[in-house]
Amino acid sequence: MKNLKTKVPVHVRILMQRLGITLLLLYITRIIFLAFNSSSFHELNIWDFVVSIWFDMITIGLFFIPMYTLFLLPIPVRGYKLHRFFFKLFWHIINALLIALNLLDVEYFKYTSKRSTFDLFSMLSTGSDLKQLLTTFIKDFWFLILIFIILTFFAEWLYRKTQIQLETFKTKSQHFYKKNIIWLIAFLPILIIIGRGGFALKPTGIIEASNYCKPENTPFVLTTAFTMIKTIDQGGLEKQEFFTESELTSAFNPIKTSKALNILPEGTNVMIIMLESFGIEFIGTYNNGKGYTPFLDSLIDQSLSFNYAFANGKKSIEAVPAVLASMPTLMENPYISSPYGNNKINTLPNILQKHGYSSAFFHGATNGSMRFDGFSKICGFDNYYGRYEYNNDEHFDKTWGILDEYFNPWTASKLTELKEPFFGFLFTLSSHHPYFIPEHMKDKVKKGPQKICASINYGDYALSEFFREAKNQPWYDNTLFVVLADHTPASITPEFKRRTHLYRIPILFYDPSGRIKPERSNKIIQQLDLLPTILDLLNIEIKYYAFGNSHYQTPIPEALAYLSGSYYYYQNNKMTTFTDKKARNLHDFTVQGVAPIDSISHYSDEVEQVERRIKSIIQTYSRDLILNQTTVDEKEDTLYN
Repeated sequence: MKNLKTKVPVHVRILMQRLGITLLLLYITRIIFLAFNSSSFHELNIWDFVVSIWFDMITIGLFFIPMYTLFLLPIPVRGYKLHRFFFKLFWHIINALLIALNLLDVEYFKYTSKRSTFDLFSMLSTGSDLKQLLTTFIKDFWFLILIFIILTFFAEWLYRKTQIQLETFKTKSQHFYKKNIIWLIAFLPILIIIGRGGFALKPTGIIEASNYCKPENTPFVLTTAFTMIKTIDQGGLEKQEFFTESELTSAFNPIKTSKALNILPEGTNVMIIMLESFGIEFIGTYNNGKGYTPFLDSLIDQSLSFNYAFANGKKSIEAVPAVLASMPTLMENPYISSPYGNNKINTLPNILQKHGYSSAFFHGATNGSMRFDGFSKICGFDNYYGRYEYNNDEHFDKTWGILDEYFNPWTASKLTELKEPFFGFLFTLSSHHPYFIPEHMKDKVKKGPQKICASINYGDYALSEFFREAKNQPWYDNTLFVVLADHTPASITPEFKRRTHLYRIPILFYDPSGRIKPERSNKIIQQLDLLPTILDLLNIEIKYYAFGNSHYQTPIPEALAYLSGSYYYYQNNKMTTFTDKKARNLHDFTVQGVAPIDSISHYSDEVEQVERRIKSIIQTYSRDLILNQTTVDEKEDTLYN
């Protein structure tokens, strides 16, 4: 050890010690993350812990590049107070940033099931969401601020133990420069290589984590700081090349043709109601009557509904384009906030507008929230109604927007002002964290083991208020209602944290006239399928671009979602996990209660077909978004009219 100390310069040893302190702090934040989210990680092993250290080292290599490069430069001023103060401040700022980012997902992970990416800041920066939510987050998650303060003081205590007088010009200049240049040339490349993640052609990215562990364990192996810096440039897609163009068209073709079903009369209105966080975990219909949604349960009994309906993402901002444009998010950044958010797309509003429909988007949040008002214009909605249009802040929940029990029936009455036929879209909000319940309803809602239970019950009551008002309107009997959730919420139930259940939501088609017969279908349906299905039901015969399929035309029902470098593909009763261009796992998603067994080795032929399907969707998605060809030429889409 003494020989090592004499051979390694003091400033290099100090640098290694300080980076080692950061490594320790990152690991402490990971253990805190695991402690608060242990039910999401059932099969961690020793190797996962080892790999997580490697990703911490990569994170340090990336974030500290400016600091260690400057620190290693052979400039003999390290002994001066100004030099020491500068690098101490530099180290603490970066260190505090890493700690804060990792603590961010201690709670936020419960809602997204992945490490946060840089798009989180772009979402919060729109409208006044950040300002409104800040006080709520401080109140609910004060303990994270306390942990941050404790770790920051701990970092300072450890840092002081590394402070030693360093070399100045008092050292012989020739010896100083020779020794420092040698160590700069030798040590700096090592740190850069660690920051790259090794010698591979491309630097290690988010997707590479799945090469070292099971896909469901990647959020543990990764750090939020790592996923943030890897997505900071809002980078675009990488074009994939699995098939030739002719092979690709036969494997997957996004150009679809609608078919008139003649179930509903011409000019039927359409009303889509997207319920915030209404996962099937809380709906009685799917849990032997044990739930918090008596009104929704009664509506399901009168509707075409699905036992296996899937969201295509874990965020509200991912659900809206999936439903309105049959456009999934198969990348780290949500489609709306990605570089492709202004691409030309086919949407329900702009298709229906060509067939005489007026349209309106309703969302009680403060205008600008999650960029929905801007995206509604891209979609072609005639009107947008938010908190400002409602114009009565006595019903404002002081966090998100207007309470659902007021905004929902107001929406129903507002629809009467639209010219028929119309297309309406309502996105509710009260069942979102912080799960605010107004004072007059606190003793009326049904509570459960999770805070969201009461909020879901309140949201169900607010949904009944929409239909109470809607039934009094002249357009009610001539309207197709589509009710679904945007995504599943945070859960404390291990079963509903598994990837097999992580995307399961209610989707139902309700026709007051009774032309669509009530049925509980076992056929898979996903949010992407709503646009094609609605066009068929409205008897609008056109060609259009979509990643989903009509429920009435789908030869093989399927669903697809993307999360942290892995694709989850649902077909028949199997969920295939596809990572790094290969199918990794195969699970039966119909299994209840216990963890399903990985049966990929028993279905080699089926897996090969599924791999081909997934690859064709991925290649089409990357090609068409990059080339901005996610629509059908106007001449072509009116071929049948």
